[in-house]
Amino acid sequence: MAKNDQKTLDNNLYETLLKLIEKTSTVIPDDVQKEILKTLRKEQKNTSAKYAMEIIKSNIEIAKKKIQPLCQDTGTILFFVSHPVGFNQTHFTKVCHKAVVKATKLGFLRQNSVDPITGKNETMNIGPGHPSIHFHEHKKKTVEIKLMLKGGGCENVGAQYALPYTALEAGRDLDGVRKVILDAINKAQGKGCGPGVIGVCIGGDRGSGYIESKEQLLRTLDDKNENKILAKLEKDIVTSANKLGIGPMGFGGKTTLLGCKIGILNRLPASYYVSISYMCWAYRRQGINMRTDNKISKWLY
Repeated sequence: MAKNDQKTLDNNLYETLLKLIEKTSTVIPDDVQKEILKTLRKEQKNTSAKYAMEIIKSNIEIAKKKIQPLCQDTGTILFFVSHPVGFNQTHFTKVCHKAVVKATKLGFLRQNSVDPITGKNETMNIGPGHPSIHFHEHKKKTVEIKLMLKGGGCENVGAQYALPYTALEAGRDLDGVRKVILDAINKAQGKGCGPGVIGVCIGGDRGSGYIESKEQLLRTLDDKNENKILAKLEKDIVTSANKLGIGPMGFGGKTTLLGCKIGILNRLPASYYVSISYMCWAYRRQGINMRTDNKISKWLY
């Protein structure tokens, strides 16, 4: 490939990633906004829950209109890249870092990736493990990029349980899984900036389980799990959670959970982990398909 051709591709990729970051940070996905508006109508008038949901609705509208971040905590930057054979991951990462730095300078991302020892944040969101980029090879010829911006508040209330969990009398079965998921939601209360969405992984090890639970959050709220057993459990968790009375921001009300997405990974006989990732109402995820010239061909959400 000629040098000028590669330069054009790099420039296109840079601009594409910058647009992806901008939209992810400032515009909530349609499926999430639809669910928020639906739950807003359910809350009773003159209640803290109704007031909180109205503020959330206003926040969404202002952020989109002014092209400003939905939340001051622009979160951990998580890229999920599905690509064909021969894709240059190292080169992509280099261009991605450049786009993240620019997005931070423009204010779409807050400079909040800090050194864990010194506490300093002098790197414009670039550092060990940040942004977090997960590469997946697929059989398609095109590249698919999904981005999630996950705030610290909702990350703090994530949980992982090893079954059996005697404190809840939760055994190694789906009833035990249900008990620990609802326990995590109950413990989160308003600290996760609810109403939220949870991604769950049943199985795997401690590391793979947490990654899978986050990848479940890439699903749309209106999709249906292909596994009938898990589809039934997802629906039950949302219904049960919304009867807890925790409500938006923990103020009480009918809307505690907007959605629940559950995946599975094989496990060892000696281990039975249930990993739970909580996502706040500012459910910032977006995705694109790229053309061969690295320009956007389709928005995914």
